[in-house]
Amino acid sequence: MSHIFFVDPIEKLNIKKDSSLMMGLSFMDYGHEVYLVFEKDFAVATKGKTTLTLYPYKGSFEDDGYYLEGIELKDAVEYTLSEKDTIHMRIDPPYDSRYQRYLWMLDFLQFQTKCQVVNNPLGIMKHNEKLVAYKREKSLESYIGASESGFIKFVDKLKKMGIKNLILKPLDLYSGIGVQKVGIEDPSLLDIFKKKVSEFEGAIITQPFQEEVYDGEIRSIYLDGKEVGTILKKPVGGDFLANIAQGAHYEAHQLSKDVKKECDEMAQELLKDGVPFIAYDILGGAITEVNVTCPGLLVEVSYAIKQNLAKLYAGSFPTSN
Repeated sequence: MSHIFFVDPIEKLNIKKDSSLMMGLSFMDYGHEVYLVFEKDFAVATKGKTTLTLYPYKGSFEDDGYYLEGIELKDAVEYTLSEKDTIHMRIDPPYDSRYQRYLWMLDFLQFQTKCQVVNNPLGIMKHNEKLVAYKREKSLESYIGASESGFIKFVDKLKKMGIKNLILKPLDLYSGIGVQKVGIEDPSLLDIFKKKVSEFEGAIITQPFQEEVYDGEIRSIYLDGKEVGTILKKPVGGDFLANIAQGAHYEAHQLSKDVKKECDEMAQELLKDGVPFIAYDILGGAITEVNVTCPGLLVEVSYAIKQNLAKLYAGSFPTSN
């Protein structure tokens, strides 16, 4: 059985803490055959067998056993897919037309070759990472749309509730890209909204700013419907984005009973749609995002809890053909 990690161009990856590369090395430790496939080489043959240009690689971990010391690509090989193979969809969002094309192609490959794709393309298509969180009763009330009148009505409602600040963000990006904090009484608020709609070509999310973010945002990783590791990310210097790439600190964390129940229930539902690998973002006791496209921070969570979660993931796959 071969494991093929469909990843962004190597120059875009942060090698030291890339979750996909960590996963690949951990799969190798379990005796799996591992390859990378890059966007430039990904293609589908509609008749006959599909053969891809793949790259074996080698690498090592730093002394801590979690962060990567480096990798080295080996010579490319031509590989014909079969039912024995698993493709791991690890392309970063945004979930745009480019991303959608890849999901369609991966779904076709599952039909054509009987290979397995994780997470399942149809499962990813079905669950928008932000909207799926809003299905929960405890989710943060938000407005999603491009209507100026709808936006104004929502803002007026929040004003009556005593809300002082808003968050405006795109529906399909990640890692805090496009997220903006705005005062609810800002005279240019409507112009900012219209600019966001224009910039992101349609509906955006408007929601109350949660002061709890200054105390930290939770990232919890689930595999096969079960929690395997959780951290608390704390922004630095008064920043409102708890983004580790932008300097946020992190530490191991234990989910509260109520939040864990919410996460467990959702994980079981997603598992039914072929989505075993997910990462929750949790703020103020509510799930704010359910990462199903390319769940990250596997290195950081592993480091915090002192367990290589990628090896746990690799061990869930059979090693024999």
